[in-house]
Amino acid sequence: MKPKNILLVEDDAIIASGLVYALEQEGYSVVHCKSVSEAKSAMVNAVFDLAILDMQLPDGTGFEVREVLKDKSTAVIFLTVVDDEGNIVRAFEDGADDYITKPFRLRELLARIKRILTTQQRGIGSSVMLALGGITIDTAAGKAYIDGELLDLTALEYRLLLTFASNKGQILTRSRILESIWDSAGNFVEDNTLTVYIKRLREKLGGAANIETVRGLGYRAD
Repeated sequence: MKPKNILLVEDDAIIASGLVYALEQEGYSVVHCKSVSEAKSAMVNAVFDLAILDMQLPDGTGFEVREVLKDKSTAVIFLTVVDDEGNIVRAFEDGADDYITKPFRLRELLARIKRILTTQQRGIGSSVMLALGGITIDTAAGKAYIDGELLDLTALEYRLLLTFASNKGQILTRSRILESIWDSAGNFVEDNTLTVYIKRLREKLGGAANIETVRGLGYRAD
C-alpha cells in the first residue's frame, strides 16, 4: 500500500526532527518545510493527504498555508503554542480537522493523525446519502445541499450537521455532540462554543431542517 504523504510545516528544528522521525517510523512519507514560502513550493508538485501546520512561522502563519490547501483534499492539523479560543474557532471555521497545542503528547498526536487519515480513507469511493428535513448530504463528497443548492458550511458545521443527520429524531447530549465533531476526548471545546456553532448552523439551514433545543437534555434534529 502506498504510504500516506504528510506535509509538516514547523520552524522549530527540535520539534520537527522528532516529528519527522516518529511519522516515518509509523510508515508515513514526510516532507518538512520551515516556512510558508517553502510549503507553497512543496505543494506545487506534490499532493498531501495531511498537513501539520505550525500557526506561527518566520514569514507568516499556518492560515496562509491552509489557504493554498483549501482546493485540495488535504486534511489539516494546526500545531501551535497559541491556546486561544479565538484562534481555535477560526482554525475550525477555516476547515481544520484538529488543533493541538504545544507541548503535546506524541502518542496522542499520532493517534489523532491515524484517526483523521482512517476517516478520510473510509470516505473514498463509499458515497452514502443522508437526509435531514429538506437537506441532502453526500458523505463521500463531504457536501450538503438544499433543493440542489450547495450549502456553504465550514468543516466543523458540516460535521455538526452530519451528526444530527446520522441521529435523526434522537436526543443528543452536548457531550455526545462534542465527541462526534471534535475528538473523542472533547478537547478544546467550551459549551458556549458549541452553542455558537449550532446557532450558525441553524441560520444557514433556515427552515430546511429543525434543530430543537431539549431543555436540560441536549438537542434533537429532524
